[in-house]
Amino acid sequence: MKTHIMDIKIGLAESPRELVISSSDSQDDVVAKITQAIESNQPTVTLQDAKERKFVLRTDRISYVEVGQSAPHAVGFAG
Repeated sequence: MKTHIMDIKIGLAESPRELVISSSDSQDDVVAKITQAIESNQPTVTLQDAKERKFVLRTDRISYVEVGQSAPHAVGFAG
């Protein structure tokens, strides 16, 4: 069974850069987890990446979240 890796891009208030996390969780699960945390006024939400690293984010600092399938990267030279 092949695991699909998905990129999660999170914009944070007052930060010029976005946080990018590669996750093996489903798109619906990630969106539901973040939405539930924000709507229930939880102070933080914890996400885990494909390498099992955990990221704890303050929900009041999240400006936007973009969730989508990661495109495979071509390796090599065109001939």
